[in-house]
Amino acid sequence: MTTLPFITELVVSVLLLIGASFTLAGSLGLLKLSGAMSRIHAPTLAATLGVGSLLLASIVYSFATGMPSLHEMLVMAFLFVTAPITANFIAKVHLHRSRDVADLHQPPTDKIWATHSDT
Repeated sequence: MTTLPFITELVVSVLLLIGASFTLAGSLGLLKLSGAMSRIHAPTLAATLGVGSLLLASIVYSFATGMPSLHEMLVMAFLFVTAPITANFIAKVHLHRSRDVADLHQPPTDKIWATHSDT
C-alpha cells in the first residue's frame, strides 16, 4: 500500500466531506420540502454536486496512487448532462398536470388545422 502525500489525502478527504454533505442535504431536502416544484431541486443537488464531488475524490485518489482511471469522468459527464434535463422534464410534467382542462385551448374544427397552408 502506497503512502500518499498529506496534501493529496487532504484534498481527497475534503472532496469526500463535500460530496457527503451535498448528498445528505439533497436527501433531507427531498424528505422535508413540500410540493413537487420545490422537491425537484433536492435530488438534482444531490446528484450533481454530491455525487460529482465523490467522483472527483475518486479521480484524485486514482491519479495519486498511480492507477489513473477516467471511468469516473464519463460517469460525471453523463450525470451532469442528464440530471438537469430530468429535473426540467419533471417540472414540465408537473406544470401540465396541474393545469385545468378548461384552461387549454380547443383546436379548430376544420380538418386541416395541423397542416401548413399558403391559402
